[in-house]
Amino acid sequence: MAKWTASDIPDQTGRVAVVTGANTGLGYETARALAEHGARVVLAVRNLDKGKDAAARITANGPRGEVALQELDLTSLGSIRAAAEQLRFQYDRIDLLVNNAGVMWTPKSTTKDGFELQFGTNHLGHFALTGLLLDRLLPVAGSRVVTVSSIGHRIRADIHFDDLQWERGYSRVAAYGQSKLANLMFTYELQRRLAPHGTTIAAVAHPGGSRSELTRNLPAWARAVLPVVEPLFQGADMGALPTLRAATDPGVLGGQYYGPDGLGEQRGYPKVVASSEKSHDVDAQRRLWAVSEELTGVVYPFD
Repeated sequence: MAKWTASDIPDQTGRVAVVTGANTGLGYETARALAEHGARVVLAVRNLDKGKDAAARITANGPRGEVALQELDLTSLGSIRAAAEQLRFQYDRIDLLVNNAGVMWTPKSTTKDGFELQFGTNHLGHFALTGLLLDRLLPVAGSRVVTVSSIGHRIRADIHFDDLQWERGYSRVAAYGQSKLANLMFTYELQRRLAPHGTTIAAVAHPGGSRSELTRNLPAWARAVLPVVEPLFQGADMGALPTLRAATDPGVLGGQYYGPDGLGEQRGYPKVVASSEKSHDVDAQRRLWAVSEELTGVVYPFD
C-alpha cells in the first residue's frame, strides 16, 4: 500500500477549519497544509502576535485557502466561551475542528479556573470548545472533530477520578498521561454520541516522536538528554500527517486512531493504530464525560 502524504489531501475548497495551537509546530504544519489545499483555516491561538507571524508565513507561500486568526486561551473557560461566541458569529458552518494545542510535563500549576494545567488545557479546554462549537458542525455533512493525543496515554496513565486535579500529590509524567488518555476517551464517547446524527465524526491522532515546542517544559534531566535523542525525532511536518489524514481522508471512520507506521509508532507515515485497553473502558468514558460537563459547565447539544 502506498504511503499517505500531504499530497493525498483532497481539495479542501469551501471547508472552514479551526485549528487550536496553530502558531507553531504540529498545529502550524496542520494549518499550513489545509490552507494549501484550499481550506479557510482559523488559527486559534493564545498569543495573537505569534499567530499573526504564523499567518504571514502561511500566506507568504500563496495558499489557495484563506487564513484567519482567533484568540483562544485554553486555560480559561472565559476565553474559550468568548472565542466560541466569536467563531459562531463569524461562521455559519464549521467543517473541521482540530483540537491540537497542548502542554506536556509542566511543573505543578493550575489553569485560571483552578484545574491541573495539563488536564485542564489538553482535555477540559478542548472538551468545552468542542461542545460550544458543535452546533456549527452537526448540520454539516462530512464534518469532523479531530483531537491530538499521544503515545504518552500509555505511560503511567489512568483517569484519577478521586483526584483529577492532583491535589494530593503530583507527577508531571502521570498527569500528562492522564490528559492524553482523556483525549482518547473523549473522542470515543463523542463518536458514540455523534453516530445517530450521521453527519459528523470524531477521530483521534498522535504524532509519534516529533520535534515541537512541547519539549519546552521538560524537567532538567530530560533537557540534558534531549540533544542526544532529538535527532531521532521526525519533523513537525511528518508529525502532523496522522492529524491531517484523520481530518481529510475520505476513508476515515468515526472513532479511528491514527499514528505513524514506523517502529514503536515513533515516526513514519500515518495508519490506523491501536490505543490502550484503558482507553476503551466505556464506563470510564461516560464517567469522564459527565465529570467534564460538570467541571466546565458545558453541556453538549445532542438533545
